[in-house]
Amino acid sequence: MRIILSPIFLIVFFLSQGISVSPAPVYILLFILYAVMELTDLLDGYIARSRNLITDLGKVLDPFADVLARMTYFLCFTAAGIMPVWILAVLIYRELGITFLRTLLFREGIAVPASIWGKSKAVLYSLSGLAGMLYLLYASLAKVPEWAGKGLFVIFILSALASVGSFVTYIPPIIKSRRKEM
Repeated sequence: MRIILSPIFLIVFFLSQGISVSPAPVYILLFILYAVMELTDLLDGYIARSRNLITDLGKVLDPFADVLARMTYFLCFTAAGIMPVWILAVLIYRELGITFLRTLLFREGIAVPASIWGKSKAVLYSLSGLAGMLYLLYASLAKVPEWAGKGLFVIFILSALASVGSFVTYIPPIIKSRRKEM
């Protein structure tokens, strides 16, 4: 669902930018799409673990779907002016870097276990998405208090920090695999 809904989210977001109707109904629709994407992520993981349906394909598709969905709404937040471009860049570089490192480690037969940083990153990405969606929705209905924008910025910063922290956890396995080659 996340793979299908991500481009729909992007299209709805950018098409709504060119129309002169109230943005509130569009942001309500986007919020629903966001909620469905996040809930299907939780549901998918729960079903896979509870029924022991973890597959190699699922191990590849799930993180891909996560990144596609979350980078989609972060891109929209940046376009809307609520997420700084440099934070989006950190998040995208992390995701591309992790993809590269996972490929290197996969070729070596090394699996990097989930870390507290990875879990923190996932939770903070989700919270950032929720906070960003609520901010846009509220802003379409009323004037947003200054503290809300500052709070949103803090959540985005925490996401970027957790993103970098989770990236760093991949470095020791790479170093260890290189030492074995020497």
